[in-house]
Amino acid sequence: MVHQTMNTSRAKAPRASSKITPMSVRTLLFCSSSTRANCAAGLILGALLALSGCGAPPLVREPAPGPALQEPAPASVPAASAPRERAVLQRERARWVAHDWSELPGWGEDRAAELWPALLQSCARPAPGWSILCARAALQAPADDMEAQLFLMKHLQPYRVESLEGEALGLITGYYEPMLEARRAPQGSFRTPLHGPPPDLAQRRPYYTRQQIESDGELRARLKRHELAYVEDPLDALVLQIQGSGRLRLPDGRWLRLAFAGHNDQPYQSIGRSLIERGELRAGEASWPAIKDWARRNPQRLGELLWSNPRYVFFREEALPDPALGPRGAQGVPLTPGRSIAVDRASIPYGTPVWLDTSEPLSNQPLRRLVMAQDTGSAITGAVRADYFWGWGSEAEAQAGRMKQPLRMWVLWPR
Repeated sequence: MVHQTMNTSRAKAPRASSKITPMSVRTLLFCSSSTRANCAAGLILGALLALSGCGAPPLVREPAPGPALQEPAPASVPAASAPRERAVLQRERARWVAHDWSELPGWGEDRAAELWPALLQSCARPAPGWSILCARAALQAPADDMEAQLFLMKHLQPYRVESLEGEALGLITGYYEPMLEARRAPQGSFRTPLHGPPPDLAQRRPYYTRQQIESDGELRARLKRHELAYVEDPLDALVLQIQGSGRLRLPDGRWLRLAFAGHNDQPYQSIGRSLIERGELRAGEASWPAIKDWARRNPQRLGELLWSNPRYVFFREEALPDPALGPRGAQGVPLTPGRSIAVDRASIPYGTPVWLDTSEPLSNQPLRRLVMAQDTGSAITGAVRADYFWGWGSEAEAQAGRMKQPLRMWVLWPR
């Protein structure tokens, strides 16, 4: 989904949670409700020390940049005499700086066991260096969140993602899978076509613009044989193209999925930005609800607005045997609502677990959780940049349409 987005026969190892002693559990029970998350994180760290030794030696070493991310120590504790050295791994568009688990904001508060289905999906196409770890993860699902955290902490090393210049603050947006009513043939108000890729798409680079595809009579006639379905609203068709896939419901009640199959190789231009540049919307107002409201009030100008984005996306039809499965991301595995993100592949490889530190768009509550890098998007470029997959349905649409939050992120990489 590109949007504008092992088994072994060895004997079972001892369960990680068996290393937590009854005394540790009693210690957790005596924590107050306001500090219990910190106590749990401390217990996990203590249990991990009993399970594993040090990781591999760092490839590069340099002083830690800036202050630590944890709360400052009390005034009575003297500061360290020298900044500690951290391992640094270099990627094409990012640098990864090694951090301790205790430095991840909110670590220990997420439902870590919920990551496992998305993790095993990625393990169907493991990233280089992940085969052994995927085999271990597939042997047995963790019994609870603490066991999942212990597994990750034993086998993985967290690295904070930064730009090549050392900037650790970035941006997260959201996307979702639209659900639209559709018809197989033009009927009534259902007259906006969704196309499969034409035969000459690969030979003509770039292909025709959106305006040419929608207004040139001869071209429209050639493309008519490749029309897959029709929707009512041209803006809904654009949303489907931007999100990269969607679910269509036919009159007989059947659902089908349209998945990304290519585009015209023209540049993507945000119609929200176009409205801002034309003075139709103020900066910060160009959410999808605001754009749809503008289109409702200006139906005669909608075509002109859509043509300001020359990018045009083509689809392929897929069956939808299991409505609980998300569309396939660029990694080639189904996306999981709330546990999959799109990333810049030059910064983070597909199949990498990532710890997010951001906030929800509607409530502004902290959003700190484990996700898998499983997709990409034409607008998702740079080191600290992600697109969060919310799923499908009205709530997912509302959250994704308003998400534009500050972001910090840590990749979790095998030791």
